[in-house]
Amino acid sequence: QVQLVESGGGLVQPGGSLRLSCAASGTMFSIYAMAWHRQAPGKQRELVAAVSNGGSTNYADFVKGRFTISRDNTKNTVYLQMNTLKPEDTAVYYCRALSSTYGSSWGQGTQVTVSS
Repeated sequence: QVQLVESGGGLVQPGGSLRLSCAASGTMFSIYAMAWHRQAPGKQRELVAAVSNGGSTNYADFVKGRFTISRDNTKNTVYLQMNTLKPEDTAVYYCRALSSTYGSSWGQGTQVTVSS
């Protein structure tokens, strides 16, 4: 099994920045990709960004140029740097690990609120 713990959420003004972290533990060898998703009230959970073991990244169109996903394999941690935040970025952000053995594992989520 893989356990994920997110941190770094909070309240930020429009145009501001936040960096989310996701620390992974457990059976790491089978993980082939990590991702961030988000879910706003009344909406479905959606993919924000993903990074493979090889370092390839993928972004949703609505965050391209503003968000950057990265990973530190020495710390088993994935980051989401969020810049130029907008009110519509307000959501609970979830970390996800994709494993060839266990399928998907999810963190508990961290709230991001963008408001003046």
